Amino acid sequence: MNVNDFDFTLPESLIAQNPLQDRTGSRLLVLHKETGQTEHRQFTDLKKYIKAGDTLVLNDTRVVPARLFGVKEGTGAHIEVLLLKALGDDRWETLVRPGKRIKPGARIQFGDGLLVGECLEETKVGGRIMRFTYEGIFNELLDRLGEMPLPPYIKEQLEDSERYQTVYAKHRGSAAAPTAGLHFTAEYLEELKANGVNLAFITLHVGLGTFRPVAADVIEEHEMHSEFYRLDEENARIINETKERGGRVIAVGTTSCRTLETIGQKYGGELRAEEGWTDIFIYPGYTFSVIDGLQTNFHLPKSTLVMLVSALAGRENILRAYEEAVQQEYRFFSFGDAMLII
Repeated sequence: MNVNDFDFTLPESLIAQNPLQDRTGSRLLVLHKETGQTEHRQFTDLKKYIKAGDTLVLNDTRVVPARLFGVKEGTGAHIEVLLLKALGDDRWETLVRPGKRIKPGARIQFGDGLLVGECLEETKVGGRIMRFTYEGIFNELLDRLGEMPLPPYIKEQLEDSERYQTVYAKHRGSAAAPTAGLHFTAEYLEELKANGVNLAFITLHVGLGTFRPVAADVIEEHEMHSEFYRLDEENARIINETKERGGRVIAVGTTSCRTLETIGQKYGGELRAEEGWTDIFIYPGYTFSVIDGLQTNFHLPKSTLVMLVSALAGRENILRAYEEAVQQEYRFFSFGDAMLII
C-alpha cells in the first residue's frame, strides 16, 4: 500500500488551536464499521453507544513538561530539546533543534546550569541520546524548567497546561498526550460507570512515533518507534472478563488500542499483566485480537493513525467519514472533536 492511499484534503482552519471550555463539549462522529454508516452527535451522546457490560480502556499516562530551552556551552547558541524516552542512568532519547549544532560531546545548559545535558550519540532517526547532570530531583527540575510539548500544528499558547492532560493522568512519562481521552471529565466517567460501563486502565508513554511522519512511500517499509507500556493484573482481569461475558472492549485512543493489541497478539486475544516496549504498526490487513471498537480523534493525513483506524473500519469508510467531517467543519487533531468506531 502507498502512503498516498491515506491522504485527504484538510483546510488548515479546521485544526483546533485551543481546547473547548467544556471538555465534553465536542462533537462526536459515530462510524459503524460494518456498514460505513455515519451519525453526527455530541460527545455526551457516547453513553448511548457504550452499553452496560462494555469496557472502556483508557491510557493513564501523564505528559511531562518535556520541552527544554537552553544554551550550548562555548557558543551560547539557543537550543531546544524535547525529551522522548527515559533510558535510565539519567540518559534520555531526545529531539534537538537545531540538531546540526549538537554533536556528540556538546553540552547544553538549562536554567543557568541547574541542569546540564551532554550529547552522547546520534540516533538512526535523527535524535540525540543525552545524559543529564544536576543536583536534587530531576522531575522537580523538569517541572521548574520545562514546558508542555504541544504538537507543532498548535501555534497558540496553552493557558492551562492541565488541559493537555487527561483527568485520569497518573504515570509520568509521555512526550504527548493520549488526546482521545481529553474529552472526558471525572463526572462523565462516573456517569458511564453508573450506567454499568466498566473502566480499565493501561499505560503507554507516547514517544517519537507521535512526531515522526511516514517517510517511506510504501507503508509496509515504515518502522515504528518503540514505546513503553504496562498492564497490571487487575485491569487485565477486567478486560478478559468483559470478553468472556460477551461485552465489548472499546479502546479510548490509538495508544490504548496499540497496547491491547500488542499483548493480545501474544496470547490469542487473552490479556496478561506485563510491561515492555511496543513498535506495533497497525494498517489495513491487520486482524484485531482484543478491541471491538475505538473512540479517537481525527488524525493527520497520511499518518500511521489514519492507517490504524482504516484497519479497523476500512479505508474507504474512513476517508468517506473524514470527508464528511471536513464538509461539516469538525475540529481536527489534539484539541479537536471525537470519533467513535463501533
